[in-house]
Amino acid sequence: MQIKFGTDGWRGLIARDFTFDNLSLVAQATMDYLNREGLGAKGLVIGYDRRFLSRDFARRVAEVAAGNSIRVRLTEEYAPTPAVSWAVAESGAGAGIMITASHNPPEYNGFKIKEGFGGSALPATTKILEEIVAFNIGSNRRVVAVPYEEALGKGLIELFDPREGYFHQISRYVDLNLITTAGIAAVVDPMYGAGCGYIPQLLPSVSEIHNSENPSFGGQAPEPIAQNLQELSALLKSGKYKVGLALDGDADRIGAVDENGDFFSSHCIFTVILQHLIKHKKLTGAVVKTVSTTRMVDLLAGKYGLELFETPIGFKHICELMLEQDILMGGEESGGLGVKGHIPERDGILLGLLLLEAVAVSGKGLRQLLDETMDEIGHFHYRRIDRRIENAAKEQLIDKLRSHPPTEIDGRQVTGTNFSDGFKFIFDNGDWLLIRPSGTEPVLRLYSEAGSLDQVERFLRSAIIIADMRDGY
Repeated sequence: MQIKFGTDGWRGLIARDFTFDNLSLVAQATMDYLNREGLGAKGLVIGYDRRFLSRDFARRVAEVAAGNSIRVRLTEEYAPTPAVSWAVAESGAGAGIMITASHNPPEYNGFKIKEGFGGSALPATTKILEEIVAFNIGSNRRVVAVPYEEALGKGLIELFDPREGYFHQISRYVDLNLITTAGIAAVVDPMYGAGCGYIPQLLPSVSEIHNSENPSFGGQAPEPIAQNLQELSALLKSGKYKVGLALDGDADRIGAVDENGDFFSSHCIFTVILQHLIKHKKLTGAVVKTVSTTRMVDLLAGKYGLELFETPIGFKHICELMLEQDILMGGEESGGLGVKGHIPERDGILLGLLLLEAVAVSGKGLRQLLDETMDEIGHFHYRRIDRRIENAAKEQLIDKLRSHPPTEIDGRQVTGTNFSDGFKFIFDNGDWLLIRPSGTEPVLRLYSEAGSLDQVERFLRSAIIIADMRDGY
């Protein structure tokens, strides 16, 4: 079978693609790479989430590492990806591995690789790993492993708790005493994932829901989007709480619900935290966003004279810039956000605490903070829709858009384009439409942001016409 790494690691259906045999192949290729690059001698950190068989999968990877003479620090229980990533950087390990499928449905599991800097493996690294996996399969490379209990007894595997070091870093970054003193009525929905218990341990006054062990995640994907946060929204609408936070399955993504009980998207979170970092924490640096992320970030960067970068979708692209440049904040539409002075990694827990800090400093609710910012830079509306499209039609559409991109959409002249990841059309006042074919699924993702919801809907209707190649297109 061919193993392919996506935007952040390898994922597959448990028992069909993500099997112990396939995992062993990927683990052996990873150990071959680490030893070849001289990284194996620095050791390996391994963590896992609360998905079905995650602990057993993690132990199997540890067995393969031990068999290849790489010492392992394995989390003693489930842990969030950001805590594992921090442990990699803090300990100077050669790499880290996180067994998780992040926000994917419960029938999936996955294998994320973290490089020594504490962030997701860069594209060049995952390309090499894919090549090693393919070579090993072709050459019948034997998987070398030491049984778990034997490796544990020999000290090749050491169990550890990542919370101590991670909590120390968080308490340096966020003023937990300020948040506590402000008495903010907050509730967290970790969506049954690996972030369970982390924020309440840092802030005991914060309530938590959906924190029991439930590998089915309550029957839905652990993704902090509006339709999955109805219970959290109802709690906010009841008036009992003023801020609602939500984490995805491995807690590297953040979602929120505002004081009115309305979903507070990643675009809103990015905007509020960026303003908070600049105005209240007095931090500087460039800003990075992916091609599908709000223009509010552009306008805030422009207002404060900060350089702005726009990348293809995938936090790995943001991570590369965070390693190369002085980046204040980087983020993407999916809720993955990272900040300066931490690791070049998404961290839903830290970002959730920064939201609470922004509320504590200002004495205002999330929606009020956003509205005040939009009063300064302009008001925006955003919507994304996904449409199924057969692969043949998708390829035909891509060819058409590359060779004959529209110069006018919904009667509006296209004044700029960005085709780095999909087809983004920009209009004279900054409104935009993005048509992005998925690289892995028979899906077309359509995004638009404009000054009015009506304009957003008109752009999306036009995108559907373009996608169907109707009316002469």
